[in-house]
Amino acid sequence: MLHPRPHEHLEREPLLQLRGVSCGYGGRAALRDVDLQIMRGDWVGLLGPSGSGKSTLLRCILGAVDVYRGDVLFQGRPIAAARPRIGYVPQLETIDWQFPVTVEQVVMMGRTAEARWLPWFSGADRKLAHGLMDRLGILRLARRHIRELSGGEQQRAFLARALVSGPKLLLLDEPTAGLDITTRDEILHLLDELNHQDVTILMTTHEINAVAAHLPWVVCVNGRVLAEGTPSQVFTPEILKLVYGGDIPVTTYQGMTLVAEQPHHFGRNGADV
Repeated sequence: MLHPRPHEHLEREPLLQLRGVSCGYGGRAALRDVDLQIMRGDWVGLLGPSGSGKSTLLRCILGAVDVYRGDVLFQGRPIAAARPRIGYVPQLETIDWQFPVTVEQVVMMGRTAEARWLPWFSGADRKLAHGLMDRLGILRLARRHIRELSGGEQQRAFLARALVSGPKLLLLDEPTAGLDITTRDEILHLLDELNHQDVTILMTTHEINAVAAHLPWVVCVNGRVLAEGTPSQVFTPEILKLVYGGDIPVTTYQGMTLVAEQPHHFGRNGADV
């Protein structure tokens, strides 16, 4: 179920388009017949259960999965030929924290595309990186090993790495997963600031009320795109049952549509009763 976007949205230029895309791994499609349009200035959340294809969709845009059918376009051109500026922040749990690297080195990795012919970084590169680290509140941690940081500090370091190349599109895979409430809100406020500075954002999340309910536009995914619209448009019992495969109550509180999670009662031995 696709909802029309606000009229002013239609007047902006498409930044990213997926047209009839089926993609996956080893000859097996994880996503099928995906039609999706991301406009310049959008902030879009990809919502769905584990294994629904949210991360695969990001990897498809990055060219990291096999595309069996369809087209991925960036500003109207095939994305492989467009050489777009795309920043990517992976899930923290997928990172090898034993790799001996400092925060500054992590951020500087985002400049490798600019300095690929040189074995060193310029003073301007370092000034830019330090400016971003200062803006994100992690400059004081520049010499620290990345594994010594808190989850929120690690997220800021990888966000700085993604931003140091000046991307037009920022892809984030579960950027608030595992973070406490305060840190999660800080990350979301930071992303809001970036979005208001003309950074288009596409992010995955499994947190319905804590994250997706606060985003301007939500795309529901489970093997394909099942629905998209504002949270109030897509948070309905019918759509959520289609996405998650079960009955999920929905309520409204102070004008906000929220998903009412059913409480579980556990016995002393841990069994669900």
